[in-house]
Amino acid sequence: MQPPGADVVVVRHGEIGTKSNHVGKKMERQLRENLAAMLADRGVEGEVEQRRLRLLVHTDDPEGATAAAADTFGVVSASPASRVEPTVDAISEGLRGAAREHYDGGTFAVSARRAGEESAHPFSSTDIEREGGSAIWEAAEAGEVEPEVDLDDPETEFFVDCRAEEAFLFLEKRPGPGGLPLGTQDPMIALMSGGIDSPVAAWEVMKRGAPVIPLYVALGDYGGVDNQARALSTTETLASYAPDRDMRLRIAPAGDAVAAVADAVEVGRMVVLRRFMFMVAEAVAEEVGAVGIVTGESIGQKSSQTTANLAVTSAAVDLPVHRPLVTVDKTEITQRADAIGTFHESTIPAGCDRLAPDYPETRARLDDIEDREPDGLRERAGAVAAEVEPVAESAASDPGEGETA
Repeated sequence: MQPPGADVVVVRHGEIGTKSNHVGKKMERQLRENLAAMLADRGVEGEVEQRRLRLLVHTDDPEGATAAAADTFGVVSASPASRVEPTVDAISEGLRGAAREHYDGGTFAVSARRAGEESAHPFSSTDIEREGGSAIWEAAEAGEVEPEVDLDDPETEFFVDCRAEEAFLFLEKRPGPGGLPLGTQDPMIALMSGGIDSPVAAWEVMKRGAPVIPLYVALGDYGGVDNQARALSTTETLASYAPDRDMRLRIAPAGDAVAAVADAVEVGRMVVLRRFMFMVAEAVAEEVGAVGIVTGESIGQKSSQTTANLAVTSAAVDLPVHRPLVTVDKTEITQRADAIGTFHESTIPAGCDRLAPDYPETRARLDDIEDREPDGLRERAGAVAAEVEPVAESAASDPGEGETA
């Protein structure tokens, strides 16, 4: 919802403001670049201006620009706004016009903020709210609408952000993902299955500013026919949040190594398999300069994800293994997947269940697992990593091979 004459989007960030001046400015520049890339990717014409503690997008498409900003990591909220002179009269007139167009009854309130030196404005934010509220009331009565004020929980809220040079009027604060601008942290390898959990985990670290390099470990004959296609699809959805990054899914052809694990290991097979996958991810990370591994694991969700088994799988690599969903319930993970747009393509049953032994290991010991692992497993992981290549979108139609993350 936008006021009449809206031609700018006010974009707010939050956590950047807690950083030192040097770091904060660097992050703001990154956010500006990311937002400009998002606008360009969506075909929205707009010029991004960097202001203190916020960005402005000057555009003829405020709705499109607001939607783009609301999907940009680091953005707390965005508002399509109109600009008026920073005077009580001009603000009141602007609110009067907004009321004519958007207020059709129910409770309302005016929320005003005045920033800058007191000498710049001979009035307070309370003055703006009082005079602006009166203007809205008059406009409502003139339109035969019965107005009602509720300062605590209004059905319609009119916002005013008054600055020294101009005032912004807006009717909504559309929430963004928050977090930090993508690219302000070093990249990590994200093990992707296309299942519900792994895309959400990748999205969560992207929200904290870390680009991800998606990696799909193919299981050969033990994989489901739809796994690669859905992994590719969910990765493409994640890529829409980072249009200026290389988010192509990388494929690790691990069928032979997985078959060797399946033949050699019964007790602890899934733990060994996950250790192998981490080894592959670490080898890929060394090639691309990634500093960690991201998985969608959650404590107790599967037999391989007990606290004991997580400790054993993490010990397979020197890189840190990041598990942003480690304490999150499946219901909440599913809700997050739906919110970010990866749920639909994540709901096909995984084919990797064929690898699960009849009696899964839930309390693995590191020395026991290392004794059971086939000889040369780390070397096999390195060889698989050397064959990793990104796939094109057309590969979505290829049945491919399965994986678990």
